[in-house]
Amino acid sequence: MNYRLLGKSGLRVSEFCLGTMTFGEDWGWGSSKDDAKKIYDAFREAGGNFIDTANIYTNGTSESFLGEFLKGHREGVVLATKYTNAAPGTDPNAAGNHRKSMVQAVEASLKRLQTDYIDLYWVHVWDQITPVEEVMRALDDLVRQGKVLYVGISDAPAWWIAQAKTLATLRGWSPFVGLQIEYSLIERTVERELIPMAKALDLGVTAWSPLSSGVLTGKYHGHGSSESGRMSSDMMKEFMPEEQRGQAHCCSCQSRGR
Repeated sequence: MNYRLLGKSGLRVSEFCLGTMTFGEDWGWGSSKDDAKKIYDAFREAGGNFIDTANIYTNGTSESFLGEFLKGHREGVVLATKYTNAAPGTDPNAAGNHRKSMVQAVEASLKRLQTDYIDLYWVHVWDQITPVEEVMRALDDLVRQGKVLYVGISDAPAWWIAQAKTLATLRGWSPFVGLQIEYSLIERTVERELIPMAKALDLGVTAWSPLSSGVLTGKYHGHGSSESGRMSSDMMKEFMPEEQRGQAHCCSCQSRGR
């Protein structure tokens, strides 16, 4: 396993990051605890140290599993989690980028993960509401408190990220060091603005869904069994209908010259 610095920081992360959105079966698909532990152990044995989760993944089960798996070697792992989304409910402040949502989310994540700090805290998605000054100052407060070491941004437009990074730098706050974006043979729109922006601002890029939720494996198009695949679940069919998956697969084949 090779390691790289994450953006403009001294943090060393493995070139492969283990995404754990499928740790837990709360959503009707995913890995059991035993299977999740096998995946985790295999990644660690291969030299991987970069683990990614989120407060909302499998209703918090993903974080809970990791909290148990990390016992005895927490210091050797670069642990990343996210905030912004929340489970359905009636609390209008349960989700969003604002300070109240952030503080509540980080405290809950720390408990589930059974740790005193988070190495990398991602803003999961831009909420289009919270002032950029509030977001960056609140993240800096978490860093100064020692609850978070580094901060990153996922799923936001390039202009907002550039504004946030510049503001943090000018005011002496903790700037974003990483950018998490959907990137695969099917989804390449990030090459227009987000990746050039990341290069210019020294942001480390991590790609989520590099196999487009398994679509690029071929298992949903006659090249293997898709019965146990998450895209076959009712929940994920709403996220990406079968017709859309087929169109995306055709586009990827054309881009590869097949």
